[in-house]
Amino acid sequence: MRIAVAGLHTECSTYNPVLAREADFRVLRGPAMLKDAYFDFLTHFPAEFITVLHARAIAGGPVERALYDRWKAEILDGIRAALPLDGVYLAMHGAMFVQGLFDAEGDFITAVRNVVGPDVLISASYDLHGNVSQAIVDGLDMFSTYRTAPHIDVPDTMRRAVTMLVRALSTGQRPVVAWAPVPVLLPGERTSTQDEPARTFYTQLQAVEDPSGIWDASFQVGYVWADEPRSTACAVVTGTDRAAMTKAAQHLAQDYWNIRDRFVFGTKTGSIEECVNWAMTASTAPAVLAESGDNPTGGGVGDRAEVLAELIARNAQGVVFAGIADKAATDAAYAAGVGGTIETSIGASLDISSKPVYAEAVVQFLLETDDPRLREAVVRIGGIDLVLTVRRRPFHNIPDFTRLGLDPRTAKIVVVKSGYLSPDLGPIANPSLMALSPGVVDQFVERLERKHKSVQQYPFEKDFAWAPEVKWSKRAG
Repeated sequence: MRIAVAGLHTECSTYNPVLAREADFRVLRGPAMLKDAYFDFLTHFPAEFITVLHARAIAGGPVERALYDRWKAEILDGIRAALPLDGVYLAMHGAMFVQGLFDAEGDFITAVRNVVGPDVLISASYDLHGNVSQAIVDGLDMFSTYRTAPHIDVPDTMRRAVTMLVRALSTGQRPVVAWAPVPVLLPGERTSTQDEPARTFYTQLQAVEDPSGIWDASFQVGYVWADEPRSTACAVVTGTDRAAMTKAAQHLAQDYWNIRDRFVFGTKTGSIEECVNWAMTASTAPAVLAESGDNPTGGGVGDRAEVLAELIARNAQGVVFAGIADKAATDAAYAAGVGGTIETSIGASLDISSKPVYAEAVVQFLLETDDPRLREAVVRIGGIDLVLTVRRRPFHNIPDFTRLGLDPRTAKIVVVKSGYLSPDLGPIANPSLMALSPGVVDQFVERLERKHKSVQQYPFEKDFAWAPEVKWSKRAG
């Protein structure tokens, strides 16, 4: 069996003013995909995989239209050249927004379907914070999404999607996809599967699966910072038993609706001022403070300096702050060298709606790199060791710190631009705090401007009735 593999994988806040360009993506092409750790699991399947192109980036702003059009054309040309095919596997995120284009995944998947025709099977894997539409469902035969947030089951989900595809091609069975939109759209920080009620809700996905009739049960929380008509929670079910699929989709959708008002933040939250005060007065350490409104893995810009300003104003000590994206300040640190002093503006170089901090800083560490885009510097401002970076990036793992000569485990306060904490940082947080800070991924979603919402939707509206309706892929006939 011959299976083409491709995908465009990113998450885009429509409120983010910074366009995602080619340099922001990690791009794999051709046979190199099978040699990469992200896709080497494909070699375990009894199939011939024709790998075309996969582009992946951390969350950010809208994707540049010309870039999307070019990559889309390259993928379509690669799939066309690989014909005849038995199947296609698309490794996606599901919350991509392209300049001037609603439902980018719907556009992309429809284009792939048009190239391969009606007889070739297409399977896709998604992030549970992706958004689904009828166009997406109409183009697919199989669908699977992550079941954990933070996402620790990415490889498992990708394998599920490919396993279904290989199963269908091996047995001749033709599964179909059904979905049930739920008019609820909550941030990931209120729906983490580490916390209730999401933890219990997601355990039932596997329970409703039936090897003979329901191949996969998925549930999309959706991506709230995309102001698009398709942005919604939904149940998505793949299988061959339509009665069982209908029952499962209705059950999952109704259950999520019933618990919609029970989703709360899984950690202590407050304003920037409150969280800094709690961190400074904590009797235990390290206090890990997540600056949620500027979280780059949620679509934030990553260069706001309000938390830094508050720490400086309070003369905080023993702080590791990772990090702030500011090319000019980072380059100034490299020019000064370790031990040098810089007087510089920090922050607000990308999100100009915010305010910079002006400070004198002593350079502590410079990451050795030949690529100016990968520069990272540690500078000291009073009792704060601040990481400056050229590019937007998260600091979620212990090695992200230690490679810069920092150890978050021995700090009094650790500040990261994050929402829920990563599996590395969560266990060391003592206490864990989340600042409901300003930014393009504002956790106060009720105050977001929603110009393109297609239906009444919780929590933007709260007093309306609803009952689940199961919709089918047009490929279901």
